[in-house]
Amino acid sequence: MEALAVGETFLFEAFRLDRRGLFRRDERGVFVPVAIGSRGFEVLRVLIAAHGDLVMKDEIMAAVWPGTVVEDNNLTVQIAALRRILDQGRAGGSCIQTVAGRGYRFAAVVTRQAGDSAISPTRVAVIDTHPSPPLSIVVLPFTNLSNDPDQEYFADGITDDLTTDLSRIAGSFVIARGTAFTYKGKAVDAKQVGRELGVRYALEGSIRRAGNQVRVNAQLIDAETDAHLWAERFDRDTHDLFALQDEITSRIAIALDSELVIAEADRPTGHPDALDYILRGRAATYKPTSRDNLDKTISLFERALALDPRSVEAQSYLAIELTARVLEDMTDTAAADLARAEGLAEQALAASPRSGIAHGAKAQVLRTQHRYEEAIPEYEMALAFNPYRLVAYIPLGWCKLHTGSIDEVIPLAEKAIRLSPRDPLISSWYSQIGAVHLLQSRTSEAIVWFEKARSANPARSIVHAHLASAYALKGENELAAAELAEARRLSGDDRYTSIARLKAVGFLGVTKIRALYEATYFAGLRKAGMPEE
Repeated sequence: MEALAVGETFLFEAFRLDRRGLFRRDERGVFVPVAIGSRGFEVLRVLIAAHGDLVMKDEIMAAVWPGTVVEDNNLTVQIAALRRILDQGRAGGSCIQTVAGRGYRFAAVVTRQAGDSAISPTRVAVIDTHPSPPLSIVVLPFTNLSNDPDQEYFADGITDDLTTDLSRIAGSFVIARGTAFTYKGKAVDAKQVGRELGVRYALEGSIRRAGNQVRVNAQLIDAETDAHLWAERFDRDTHDLFALQDEITSRIAIALDSELVIAEADRPTGHPDALDYILRGRAATYKPTSRDNLDKTISLFERALALDPRSVEAQSYLAIELTARVLEDMTDTAAADLARAEGLAEQALAASPRSGIAHGAKAQVLRTQHRYEEAIPEYEMALAFNPYRLVAYIPLGWCKLHTGSIDEVIPLAEKAIRLSPRDPLISSWYSQIGAVHLLQSRTSEAIVWFEKARSANPARSIVHAHLASAYALKGENELAAAELAEARRLSGDDRYTSIARLKAVGFLGVTKIRALYEATYFAGLRKAGMPEE
């Protein structure tokens, strides 16, 4: 769909839309600008151009995100943000009507003008006094602190990439680059920016380059309280600036994916809705895995689903956590949990086939059912829609292992660790690397990684079982017996009572992988004292 032509203007109710943006008539009758992101502007333009006709979801997605793989939820977020602005004080329902299962139509009466009326706003008006949307953020232009003004392009490039990357986080509302860059070179107050742009968070930062070294600082600020929520510093060599820029922006985007969710979950809410419970549930998933935490997380997603039974996010996250409880051996109702998860994943994917989290839920169900070949493309689809959902790297690695692609496992785990070195799920990546070393008879290396996994999260029975095997293979019999006892104590069932029982509860993969398990893992457990039957 073509962009608005010069001078082409649409008037509806108290608003005006032209190629420069959206404007609202104030009490003096003067049109003043309304801060909306570039995606919101494009969505509104597409709807208005349809002259009141229904516009299918796929049409909007193709026009607003051309050639880009994004989740359906991104459109929902933009529609919700537009409604907050356009429906303020409006009687008779929303001017953007939802046609269930199909798309949207613009219901307000629109007048098209060909002439161009001059608009010369001198300020950004604070139009909306409603609370800012959850996960709403502006990436302020990074400051170049180098003596070389030519480094400005590097600072601007990081700002651009972060704006793009953060917009791919499910449920986020990111102010467009053009609006953000109006603050470039100015001393700004985060609370003022938050009020002017209607966002809850601001990301600011700086770069300083000296010779072949560059330092990048980034800070996440709560725009309502001016509190600093997160900060990170990156010191790197500049031998490949494009790779450096990509690494830094990816690291920041991944960190903020969790930090923003945790910050939202900590906000006091008198009457929590489904989204509040989803955010609280997501925040709980960033805590170390344990039986109590999994139960709490599942309860939060159950509440979200009770409030909004059609929520794809609630269905998907609940399915994922139910399978996690089975896979981590932390449930007494494994069969019921898996059956419930399968139904939820199917519902979510049927309602939103472009949802990365729904594909992730489907993949988890398939993996729990030992259908590893089928699970791999679902995990890869989930990562294509949301490349910063690093949790998918863990099960994808296990599926690669069980289907025989053992050499692909460690690079996947190492990539995840490199992108998120402080991740709360890092124990899983450590233990995955240890498992590959153990299966390939690099027992000393395996012990190092298993011990790191145990330190990161001592509540996982599988880590203790692997350590028991590895210690026994190295002749450390007392340590092996202690780890096997701990694995049995933490286990939700009797799988560690015998070799036969352990083999019965887990499918170990293709023939060559089963042979490796037999020669290493099971051989070590036998030496650690686990009986055959």
